[in-house]
Amino acid sequence: MMKNTINIMPFLEEDLGSGDITAAIIDENRKATAQLLTREPMVLCGRDWFDAVFQHLDANIVIDWYVQEGESVAANTPLCTLSGNARALLTGERTAMNLLQTLSATATISRQYANAVQGTNCKVLDTRKTIPGLRLAQKYAVKCGGCVNHRIGLFDGVLIKENHIIAAGSIAKAVHIARQQSAMPIEVEVENLAELEQALEAKPERIMLDNFTLDDLRKAFEINAGEVELEASGNVDLTTIRAIAETGVDFISIGALTKNVQAIDLSMRIQLDA
Repeated sequence: MMKNTINIMPFLEEDLGSGDITAAIIDENRKATAQLLTREPMVLCGRDWFDAVFQHLDANIVIDWYVQEGESVAANTPLCTLSGNARALLTGERTAMNLLQTLSATATISRQYANAVQGTNCKVLDTRKTIPGLRLAQKYAVKCGGCVNHRIGLFDGVLIKENHIIAAGSIAKAVHIARQQSAMPIEVEVENLAELEQALEAKPERIMLDNFTLDDLRKAFEINAGEVELEASGNVDLTTIRAIAETGVDFISIGALTKNVQAIDLSMRIQLDA
């Protein structure tokens, strides 16, 4: 995603309101420089969002990045320097850092999960459990960290879950109706091996195995015999993901990639030019 596709205004408007009354104490022509650094290890993500904040406030601000998007860096690493109008730097500081620290956090945890399944044929997926207003940005950050996007929203893939099945009457009926209404790929969530058998008869493109034990995941892999894609989901963390991946499933979906992120600790120090 490039900066010319980013609508930065909602993020700025919630902070700016009618204007930055504190930055107004600085002479409007005063210039300043600033350095941004990380206080903890991270995968950098969100440079375009960070840049877009300052470019909207003052197109003459210059940002020199030392770290590439998607690069892993150690604690206390300088990330970039900024130079330009002091008021604009002060006004944009919090919004730009909020975006960068959140997207970098998403990319960082995604990198950890991607590394955990290295050497298997399994891919780690995100979910729709994203921070409101940051769906596309977090989906981008997940890919930046080395994981894979599930459907973006309700419009680009059919995912038939327990309540859909109840409302439709059965797995077979739900898949049949979905097939008539949409050409989108169909995924069915099942909660046990009996439901897996029913789902296989309905022939969706993918089956989600919800909260299966490791033994049942292995059995599901054998029963499926490569017929459809298998996705494991539920109660996955860094201590369990490797064993789940080794059962043979094609995907593991993890809501924690986007909903449980802890913002990266960043520091930006501004110095007025002489």
